[in-house]
Amino acid sequence: MRVTATSIPDAAQAYLSAGLCVLSAIRAEKRPAVGRWKQYQKRLPTPAELSAWLANKPDAVCILCGAASQDTEILDFDAGGELFSAWWDHIPPDLRQRLVIERTPSGGWHVIYRCACVVCGNLKLAQRKAGGKITTLIETRGEGGLFLCAPTAGYEVIQGDLCDLPVLTEAERDILLQAAWELNEYVPPAVDGPALAGPVGPTLAPVATSAAQGGVGPTDRPGDDFNARGDVRAVLEQHGWVRVRAGENEYWRRPGKASGWSATLKDGVLYVFSSNAAPFEHNQAYSPFAVRALLDHGGDFEQAARSLRELGFGGDSLADSATGADISAIMQMSAENSACPADNADIESDALDIADPGPIPEHLFHVPGLVAQVMDFTLAKAPYPNVGLAFCGALALQSYLCGRKVRTVDDLRPNLYLLALAGSGSGKDFPRKVNTRVMFEIGHIHALGDKFASGQGIQDALLRSPAMLFQNDEMDGVLRQINSDREAKMESITNVMMTIYTSAGDIYAVRVKAGQKEASHIDQPHLTLLGTATPQYFYESLTRRMLTNGFFARLIIVDIGKRGPGQSPGSVRELPASIIETARWWGEFQPGTASRNLLTVHPDPRIVPYSPQAEEAARRLQHMADQEYDKAESAGDEMSKTAWSRTCENAKKLALIRACSESHEDPIISLPAVEWATEFAMHQTRRQLFMAATYVAENPFHADCLKLLRKLKEAPNRRMQRQHLLRAMRCKAADFDQLAATLIQQGEIVPVDVATKTKTAQGYQLA
Repeated sequence: MRVTATSIPDAAQAYLSAGLCVLSAIRAEKRPAVGRWKQYQKRLPTPAELSAWLANKPDAVCILCGAASQDTEILDFDAGGELFSAWWDHIPPDLRQRLVIERTPSGGWHVIYRCACVVCGNLKLAQRKAGGKITTLIETRGEGGLFLCAPTAGYEVIQGDLCDLPVLTEAERDILLQAAWELNEYVPPAVDGPALAGPVGPTLAPVATSAAQGGVGPTDRPGDDFNARGDVRAVLEQHGWVRVRAGENEYWRRPGKASGWSATLKDGVLYVFSSNAAPFEHNQAYSPFAVRALLDHGGDFEQAARSLRELGFGGDSLADSATGADISAIMQMSAENSACPADNADIESDALDIADPGPIPEHLFHVPGLVAQVMDFTLAKAPYPNVGLAFCGALALQSYLCGRKVRTVDDLRPNLYLLALAGSGSGKDFPRKVNTRVMFEIGHIHALGDKFASGQGIQDALLRSPAMLFQNDEMDGVLRQINSDREAKMESITNVMMTIYTSAGDIYAVRVKAGQKEASHIDQPHLTLLGTATPQYFYESLTRRMLTNGFFARLIIVDIGKRGPGQSPGSVRELPASIIETARWWGEFQPGTASRNLLTVHPDPRIVPYSPQAEEAARRLQHMADQEYDKAESAGDEMSKTAWSRTCENAKKLALIRACSESHEDPIISLPAVEWATEFAMHQTRRQLFMAATYVAENPFHADCLKLLRKLKEAPNRRMQRQHLLRAMRCKAADFDQLAATLIQQGEIVPVDVATKTKTAQGYQLA
């Protein structure tokens, strides 16, 4: 029941009944008017205690956050709440509606909720530095924190009820915090460690001596050198940190956390946001050297400096060290590599030139409406629930349902080619079963396709049903068949799929068969593909031609990752009525009025408009994609040009499908839809380019070069002993040496000494 009481005593009693740790307060000082009040961080006050405080007629009331109030937390927007609107626009509408919002006397805002997870201490999320002063604009009040609230004078709840706080999942809380964190304008100076910057606090080691630095000058110190050219990402990954979003400002998740993020990495500086990311302190920035010292050496900066010196940082590298192994033979081979075949020496490898953004972050799988409902059902019933697989299945279903029924103002259609990359036994079949059941329930089973063996087979299926959902397993096998087909008959599959894709808003002419007098036509064909494949085999089955002819660029590829934990499976027959009702609505929906009896043949799709803010965001998206395209064009990179040429189109299709999922009766493309689609499409384009550059080869020799680079990338510190690398490559020693020499000459790898328990051994490291 919503609290409507205007008196402090009535409201305070209601808050206590709702499980909130409420105390009387002093309004002018914004603190409890209770002696030894911190004891209430562990327990609620008794009704008698509260009555005694209220008898003193306090002018304010406050609530303690954290465990005392069942993991209550607030977002506090200060400075007149100037960032509140920008933050609000980045929160999904369905989540916004659940939050309790309170206005403060200064014009700021409180956003109040409970968490399903344990609430940490107060966090500063967005700050600004101006005139030498640091101002906090957004912060949390969590464990140990408190806030004044209504009906204290000047505080007014304008949405929701403090006595009925929503309980957010950890992922939903992450959405709120990320939106605030992205508005941050100030990062404190990076902790560089005692070995470089002197004492920085009691949690770090004592100041390192000059001996620990190898007795060299400041510009030659190992820590300085590692800051300049060390690989801090490899250090983080080795200790279980996961990059969840790439870009100029990367987002990283600490070990043990299943979703969201814990820190950002920008210009080599790690800014830790989480209060549970030991050995790092929250709201602190760390240089690459400090990260390595804390993670690899337990905070011993002297030992970290010595270790870096041994690895060649800060002075003469081990490659030139008298104590290192004799690598003159391989260096000589590199110098004399002109004897190698020309096509080997000139091989280009882009794998290290394109940053890996990592798999698509889990928060991007959140799409409100029908997609979320189908995902929830799939995750509840699948024997091995996986968020990425559930997302792909649900998105493909929505794509099919609104096919030939909606379009954007620029005539883009909701046809998608989705590809989920997952290993064997990961539960790829269950989302397909869910879709099959939905289509059976609404009488559309005729529009469901399985595997296809030729382009002609796809055309025949669309002639029978001009809107189709193909659910094809083992797409990598289809591509391998295309590559091994010397007569190029199988290549018609990709050619037909590309033509159908671009004909979704036009007339598609079906090839004339033998015995036919004239060609058949399909008005506005719609083909949704939900394909699955094994990651490595899929990328290895691609060819350079596929990367540049547009087929690869039209794919929405989702790396699924590890198989989800097992559970007792349910039946697809238990579909919720709401899913069937919405799907049936789409099945019966026929927009348009002209020639109604022919709408199934010549459809008149409904235009789904953009909101003004979404339209502006779409223009920004186009500009970003164009910039990436121009960079690729300047570099002469045809693969990247092709990929970026389709990014904006892919994003707009995703935004259209999200709009239809959110509201089937009155869809509109909102700002959150465009922003979500932009982040999704930009991320997956970068991921596709990285994976293609890592796996797709020009010839067999190039394939072996890429394989060697992958082995090094996967190794600790991106280095490996020669004998171990030779064993992993499974090739002859002479062939391996030729591969290594070529990559050294190209500057992709460098020979190094690798320390073992008894001696140093020859090895290689990514350059």
